[in-house]
Amino acid sequence: MGNLASLDLKPSYHKGVDDIAQEFYLPCMSNAIKFDRAVGFFSSAIYVIAWPSLKEFVDRGGKIRMICSPLLSTDDLNAISEGYTARGKEHAVEMLREEIQQLLLDPHLARPTRVVAALVALDILDIKIAFLHDPDEGRHRRLFHDKVGIFTDENQNRVVFKGSMNETWSGLSAAGNLESIDVFVSWTSDRDTVRVHNETAYFDRLWTNRYPDLEVEEFPEVARQELVKAADTLRWRETVDEICAEMDEAARLSADRKPGGRRPRPHQIEALKAWFDRGRRGIFEHATGSGKTFTALCAIRDALGRSEIPVILVPSQLLLEQWYEELRTTLEDLSPRILRCGAGHTRWKQGLLYRWSRPAQDSHIILSTMQTASSQDFLENLDQGEHLFLVADEVHRLGSIGSRQILQIKTGPRLGLSATPRRAGDPEGTEALFTYFADIVPPPFTLADAIAAGTLTPYMYFVHSLELSETEQREWNVQTARIKQLYAQYKADPGRYADLLDRIKVMLINRARIIKAASGKPRLAADIIARHYDRDKRHRWIVYCDSLEQLHEVLLLLRAQGIAAEEYHSQMVGHRHQTLRYFELNSGVVISIRCLDEGVDIPSVTHALILASSKNPREFIQRRGRVLRRDTGKTLSYIHDVLVLPNPDILEEDPSISGVAILQGELARAIQFGRAAMNPAAVTNLQRIADRFGIDISAIVDEGFEDEND
Repeated sequence: MGNLASLDLKPSYHKGVDDIAQEFYLPCMSNAIKFDRAVGFFSSAIYVIAWPSLKEFVDRGGKIRMICSPLLSTDDLNAISEGYTARGKEHAVEMLREEIQQLLLDPHLARPTRVVAALVALDILDIKIAFLHDPDEGRHRRLFHDKVGIFTDENQNRVVFKGSMNETWSGLSAAGNLESIDVFVSWTSDRDTVRVHNETAYFDRLWTNRYPDLEVEEFPEVARQELVKAADTLRWRETVDEICAEMDEAARLSADRKPGGRRPRPHQIEALKAWFDRGRRGIFEHATGSGKTFTALCAIRDALGRSEIPVILVPSQLLLEQWYEELRTTLEDLSPRILRCGAGHTRWKQGLLYRWSRPAQDSHIILSTMQTASSQDFLENLDQGEHLFLVADEVHRLGSIGSRQILQIKTGPRLGLSATPRRAGDPEGTEALFTYFADIVPPPFTLADAIAAGTLTPYMYFVHSLELSETEQREWNVQTARIKQLYAQYKADPGRYADLLDRIKVMLINRARIIKAASGKPRLAADIIARHYDRDKRHRWIVYCDSLEQLHEVLLLLRAQGIAAEEYHSQMVGHRHQTLRYFELNSGVVISIRCLDEGVDIPSVTHALILASSKNPREFIQRRGRVLRRDTGKTLSYIHDVLVLPNPDILEEDPSISGVAILQGELARAIQFGRAAMNPAAVTNLQRIADRFGIDISAIVDEGFEDEND
């Protein structure tokens, strides 16, 4: 039998320095007969079991007790806080049952969920649900989200751990993914003994429903039945072996070979294997925040092992520097030599690019902005051939007319990365991309997949509408009439008036700016933030604006109300990095234009407000991804969106003009956001708006066009 006291445990462990799973988690599970764990939501339950030690733990008669929170919507919390406890709990049980169904349908999470189901069916794992009370009103208002773990062996030796436990899929791997933990043992100092005793007593009080302001209940029977019916109590051991084999595969494919380093998640492993099977060519269509860069780094390490030279192309200076740091730190054991091209780096022009791109035995990497890579100087000095491995981040950018010459570079393997590789309204550019890189590597990893896998947070979506002013609506009508007139000329004689198409496109862009600059947006934005921003809860808001004028107006309105707000854009005075760093460390509001769209990670963001009325689906998908990134203690995100409606009184002045064109782009964005949100009422409200103006929502979801220079 095991003996926890025989382990040489450290007082704390930190990811990146310690291999927490190998040095702490697995050894403790190997020596314990009891494991008590308080986690976040139920979906975390499939992550907390140390899989390589699980079978031995069960064979010793091991038992697991777990406490987690129900996943509640805002409506549930409001109902419970208003005293409708039974209704809120009933809905929470239904959401828990649906969560189990979704886990069992997920191709990556189904097997771990079935193992958990078997452990529940065999009475090895016992789960309870915790609701917090408001101490003043005696009603449920908040979520139980404490994190503590207790291992106990047959001699009643105990090990307690607490900390920022980020138990995701990679936490199942032998390398672990636990950010940091403090450890206390029962057999050493008096101080440790006291902590172990206190935490053990705390968990027991929770478990037996004797803790103030907390109600701990048995796992709901309806949800338990949903889980148990998926259990395979005879084959769960084989399933554990399959999971462990998958973890070994992750270790083999990983780019990060440091102790406690990252491991690819199931969707990344699946994508890499499919890409290898397709001759190492293709595009990864993976949601923002799903780890596209790390997936590419795994492919890059493999290429360096084949003596190939990666050529990595990125769209901006910011991404160039981010990639440089990722390459340098993740592949540090290979000591790669990295040549940066563009964004102020000019050494490549001194003959280095040709020498760097020739076949070599040591690890050479070329990292360039797309703008530089499309230049004649770069293309002529690059030693092209099968020894090059081309990687394009935000690969959709290469489909633009100004970048397509890059698609003439002769290489061996090719890999494109994008959450949205198809270019909206540009089939020619999309075709050029797919011809060069080959098609999308199946399956795509969607936003819904990322939320289900715990890669991104679930979110609530709220739409706020405003009407164009009378002046704005009349200007829209005038421009619309002119566009219709020119289009009629073109349709009458396309050969003679072919040049009108370019004029019409410019006029459409100019007309769209009426919606973007709608005068009511800044005041509405200030009102929304004033109602919902809570500094005491350390809210961090991002506001996406369309112009500097709009940004400054919102900034002044917020500051006039005493709300801490800062601007973030390419023309700002001051240090942008320091602005974001202050925002990360504190609460507040950051008001931005575009430069937060691609490549900027601020995982602590809790709320987003979208004023920017973009018709490019990529832009609003990236903006959504910014706020959904995971962070310690962050379980839910909130997106507020401003929808511009026609002014009905002025529309009536000209019956030939409808409000459909105003709403199509706005609704296309909102419907995509609403369908993936946790509150289905958002889509219901949008349907009402569409019905009011006679718009078929199903026909406009794919509306939009590329507008990279606007």
